[in-house]
Amino acid sequence: MNFFDRIFSLQFTWRDAADILVVAIIIYTILALIRGTRAMQISVGLMLLASTFFVARAFDLPALEAISRQILFYLPFAVIILFQQEIRRALARVGTNPFLPFLRRNEGKIPYDAILHACDVLSSKKMGALIAIEGRQTLRMYEDGAKPVDALVTTELLVAIFTPGGPLHDGAAIIRGNRIAAANAFLPLTGTPDPKLAHGTRHRAALGLSEESDALIVIISEENGSMAVASEGTLREHLDHEQLRAALVERFGETR
Repeated sequence: MNFFDRIFSLQFTWRDAADILVVAIIIYTILALIRGTRAMQISVGLMLLASTFFVARAFDLPALEAISRQILFYLPFAVIILFQQEIRRALARVGTNPFLPFLRRNEGKIPYDAILHACDVLSSKKMGALIAIEGRQTLRMYEDGAKPVDALVTTELLVAIFTPGGPLHDGAAIIRGNRIAAANAFLPLTGTPDPKLAHGTRHRAALGLSEESDALIVIISEENGSMAVASEGTLREHLDHEQLRAALVERFGETR
């Protein structure tokens, strides 16, 4: 019995339909996670390599089947190595399951106006700043070694934190809901090569955190005072007040 005969002899039941549906959801979630990244291109290459095994079996090509079987054996190890970042991001999102709301505190609404006004002041005075606004995924792991603040978000406090020469100027401020949870936090740097070779540590840290969480990170350049945001591994630069507000609304919703 060849490959196609075995396919047509299968008995299809509702369990098989449920099995296919679950696998389809998993594949869709993975594709949505890596969409628009270099991982997507790598995935296409890996799928082409894996498909050679099934092609060899379907057309009874023993040499190609033997080679492709060895490729399939080592493929899981290649996936783990090549997709470390995406795997970490997917595991982090497990904790944001909507069926587990009791795992999260009900935080206050993000005060857009206070953040925007602070960014305007910092930008006009060319004070470098890095503000990480927490989404559904917690940023508590980045508070280790940072200075706890736990105070309401105000324009004055944010400007004071990033005033040059102050003890909290370096690092990032982490905003959780309507409170500044910590300051002087150090974020992971992106491992993605910078094609412009012009971004400093703040931009690389913002990109690094955006690749590992669903946070929105605001960056104020110390060199020219320009404003930028990083989200989902993407950096948007040279924003004005309204564009920054639009980025906040896009990420967290209108009524914040």
